[in-house]
Amino acid sequence: MSVVAWQLQDAKNRFSKVVEEALKTGPQTVTRRGKPVVVVVSIETWREITSSRPNLKNYLRDAPLDELDLTRDTRERQEVPLP
Repeated sequence: MSVVAWQLQDAKNRFSKVVEEALKTGPQTVTRRGKPVVVVVSIETWREITSSRPNLKNYLRDAPLDELDLTRDTRERQEVPLP
C-alpha cells in the first residue's frame, strides 16, 4: 500500500479525487507547508485500525488473575528512619 501526499490546497480543490484514491489505492496523506498533517483512509481501513486498539477494560477482564498472588503480607512493618 503506497501512501500518496497531497498539498492541502490540492486536496481541497480535488477532494473527490483524494477520496477516490483512498478507496482505490489506500491512505492519502495531506501536507501543509510540506509536513504531513492528516491522512484520508477508507472506512474499512479506519475500522481495521480502530478495532485493533487494545481496550483496558477488556484487558483487565481477560487478565489471568488466577495466577496473581494477592495475599497480604502480615509481617510487622519496620520503621525506616528518614534523614
